[in-house]
Amino acid sequence: MTHSEAHKSHRVGWLRPAVLGANDGIVSTASLIIGVAAANTTQENILLAGVAGLAAGALSMAAGEYVSVSSQSDTENADLALEKKSLEDNLESEKDELAKIYQDRGLESALARQVAEQLMAHDALGAHARDEIGISKNASARPVQAAVYSAGAFTVGAALPLSVAWIIPGYYLIVAVAVLSLFFLAFLGGLAARAGGASIMIGAFRVAFLGALAMGLTAVVGRIFGIVA
Repeated sequence: MTHSEAHKSHRVGWLRPAVLGANDGIVSTASLIIGVAAANTTQENILLAGVAGLAAGALSMAAGEYVSVSSQSDTENADLALEKKSLEDNLESEKDELAKIYQDRGLESALARQVAEQLMAHDALGAHARDEIGISKNASARPVQAAVYSAGAFTVGAALPLSVAWIIPGYYLIVAVAVLSLFFLAFLGGLAARAGGASIMIGAFRVAFLGALAMGLTAVVGRIFGIVA
């Protein structure tokens, strides 16, 4: 009977930008709404600010993720090109280098050499990319995927507090947006932790605490400017 573990690392490519986008969408939009509302602004202006924040934030997240991950991808491709050239010019030295890596990990010298030769016979560049440079297929940079997931998740996250502000106007708007946004954040943190195989309670608390801090500070700023105005 075979035994297999359900590893989660293959989800990193989409999980990180999706969680980051949704979290930022909730926190930034809820904080913006609360800050504007605390300044005694009309509901129309509150909703306008929220919609503007949603649009600007989604585009900013997409652009930021694309540029950031593209830079990572460029660096990876440059390293791979350098390694490919080295394999063409110094094959034996590269075998020795790979064997030394395996030997440092605990294999005997002869076995390490044999493993290096067999892996390089199958896929020399892949073996060096994985074990020398640290680039694997599961964690390789995908700029378009990161941008799409981040922007989409931000839009969904931002739509949640914006919907609350639209449904519950007036005196209870700030409390409703804050409480429900914290619930959304806790749920998101727990969901992300579960998807990544981590502690659900720790993930939920961490995201909710930081979100509460951001909303509280923004409310103070809005109240100060509201009094000044």
